[in-house]
Amino acid sequence: MKAKEDNRRKPLKIIHSSTPSRINDIGGWTDTWFSKEGKVLNMAVSPLVEVRIKVFESEKKKEERVFVRAQNYDESFLVNPEKPKYDKHPLLQGAINSLPIPKEFELYISLRSHVPAGSATGTSASVCVALLGALDSLTPQKNSLDEIVSLAHRVETEKLGLQSGIQDQISAAYGGICFIHMYSYPQAYINKLALDERNKKELNQRLCLVYLGKSHSSSALHEEVITFLEKRGSQFRMIQRLKNLAEQARDYLLVGDLNSFGDVMIQNNETQRSLHKGLISEEADSVILIAKKYKAAGWKVNGAGGKGGSLTILGNQEQHLRIEMLQDIDALSQGIRTIPVSLAPSGLQIWEET
Repeated sequence: MKAKEDNRRKPLKIIHSSTPSRINDIGGWTDTWFSKEGKVLNMAVSPLVEVRIKVFESEKKKEERVFVRAQNYDESFLVNPEKPKYDKHPLLQGAINSLPIPKEFELYISLRSHVPAGSATGTSASVCVALLGALDSLTPQKNSLDEIVSLAHRVETEKLGLQSGIQDQISAAYGGICFIHMYSYPQAYINKLALDERNKKELNQRLCLVYLGKSHSSSALHEEVITFLEKRGSQFRMIQRLKNLAEQARDYLLVGDLNSFGDVMIQNNETQRSLHKGLISEEADSVILIAKKYKAAGWKVNGAGGKGGSLTILGNQEQHLRIEMLQDIDALSQGIRTIPVSLAPSGLQIWEET
């Protein structure tokens, strides 16, 4: 039987939170346990992930006292925050179980992402950080931003037993353009780049996000790549190359050389292809052909790569070429479509209604 929200009761308060998505991760694959030490540059963008929690006084001693509404999936379910079953949306249940929810409260949680699920833009981490940030408002001892990042990472790696780098949680929490130096997994130094307004404006105008028609699903492929990288070790030349590209990307952005930055995107994309040809899909290559036709400066599959997901393009300086490029991409059909994005200078935001 489908769980339903009771709209007749008046909440004690309503907590909102939001986080950005992550695109264009230069140096991805190095922010992982098998890399040990890594360097990544990524970009936080809107559209945002949004969470709303209605807090009610508990009328009865219910075990399942957290109602969850996952709007993107049109699904609702109840959770026992002390003993989750992990039968539906285990990431959400793991996050709910990560913080002590006062027993005198019942919660009605709704979550929404404006980027398609499985788009390889760090949506899972964004949802987890946003949910933990909102839930943290109910705890007597508030967690720092770094502690929220750590909790979100542990939901995926410890509670769910998944492979997860650290960059997505950091991007969701901090926002902006982050250069992340993971000096010892999972510990990292985080540097938010400060671009001048002219460069920031041009970058915003030229960034394009393309959804590749279906949810990202490449678990078996990624396990194959991870096994390969683990055997080669953290000093494998491909890992070193990816880390070097992240540093180059940072340096070119800081001096406003966007065309050279675009070239680094292409090099990163081809380095991923060298790890495994399946990391760059046929759909991605069909979009890349159009990007080349309209003289785009750069392109890169988002995240680890593989089937589905999305691609970031740094378009040409000429607006008419960017417009024509996006029109041709949208004409590819098969679910491939462009998604308007803009740089998100802020990460996790939390506010409250009374």
